[in-house]
Amino acid sequence: MDVFDGLPDPIVIDILNKVSDVKTLLRCTSLSKRFNLLVPQSETLILRLNHVDTTTEPDSSNIFQSLFKSFHGLLSLFSKPTKPVPTTTLSPNIPSKILSRFIRIKNLDVELPGGDVKVEKEAIVKWKAEFGKTLKSCVVLAFHSTSTVSSSSPPSSGEGESDVEFVNGLKTRVVWTISALMAASSRHYLMNEVVKEHTEIESLVIRDKEGQGKAIMGSAGLREYRKTEAREEDKERVERNRRSVVPSVKMSMRHAPSLKLKNGICLESATLVIVRPSEEYSDVGDDEMATEAFAGDCIYGEAVVALLKCKKNHLEMNSF
Repeated sequence: MDVFDGLPDPIVIDILNKVSDVKTLLRCTSLSKRFNLLVPQSETLILRLNHVDTTTEPDSSNIFQSLFKSFHGLLSLFSKPTKPVPTTTLSPNIPSKILSRFIRIKNLDVELPGGDVKVEKEAIVKWKAEFGKTLKSCVVLAFHSTSTVSSSSPPSSGEGESDVEFVNGLKTRVVWTISALMAASSRHYLMNEVVKEHTEIESLVIRDKEGQGKAIMGSAGLREYRKTEAREEDKERVERNRRSVVPSVKMSMRHAPSLKLKNGICLESATLVIVRPSEEYSDVGDDEMATEAFAGDCIYGEAVVALLKCKKNHLEMNSF
């Protein structure tokens, strides 16, 4: 007698949940009739997507012109908008087909092969976004480059930037933020079919292998998404751009031209942006949300805490 056959089904399913990798689990279905029956009942899954197709947003220059125009009173500060980089997208049908055999998914972690935000060499953009039927919040942390300073120098937030220096760097910081929002909305769109078909999902995370950004949906957000019927004009925009519509938002931006950390690393042109929808806007809990977004990363977590002490600048942007 095979000792494994003596294990009750719930224990076997718990073991499968620990395996979690979808590719491995699907291979297990060919081991035996019992595995073929139990594997689809796995509740915790990690789906690693390896195949991507790269498309460029249509009329990209016009899109960015309209986005910059939505920053009230700031258009005169910008020169000609930077041409946006192509956005890496996937068809929502791909993850839906891969997961079609699973019937009891509760926790789903989706890993993409790479980050969506393309930035200049040495620059870093990190973000975390939460969704329901649409964007609920997004935290973006970015900087141009890193350097090493003397360990005897005290930590600094790099205050004292002139107005001219602030304006010259504002365009880049806005592009960073818009790129992160586009990446987040693309991931939200990607899971459209999965969320609708697997109604038991309670937690959904869409991240990339490089650790650049993370889009999450909790149980309340998932329920809200399933119950909401998109307007026809929004449906057209979604299908055309292959990403969910980003609502009108208000943003608080904090910036330090040179952010010196305790370990001697200096972040050049460090920026923290907290984004929330304009509808029923409130900045209550912004500091806690920003801190939590990068809590597990000592360098980025320390940078967020330091940037929260910097002067806050408010911006608004229309839906796109």
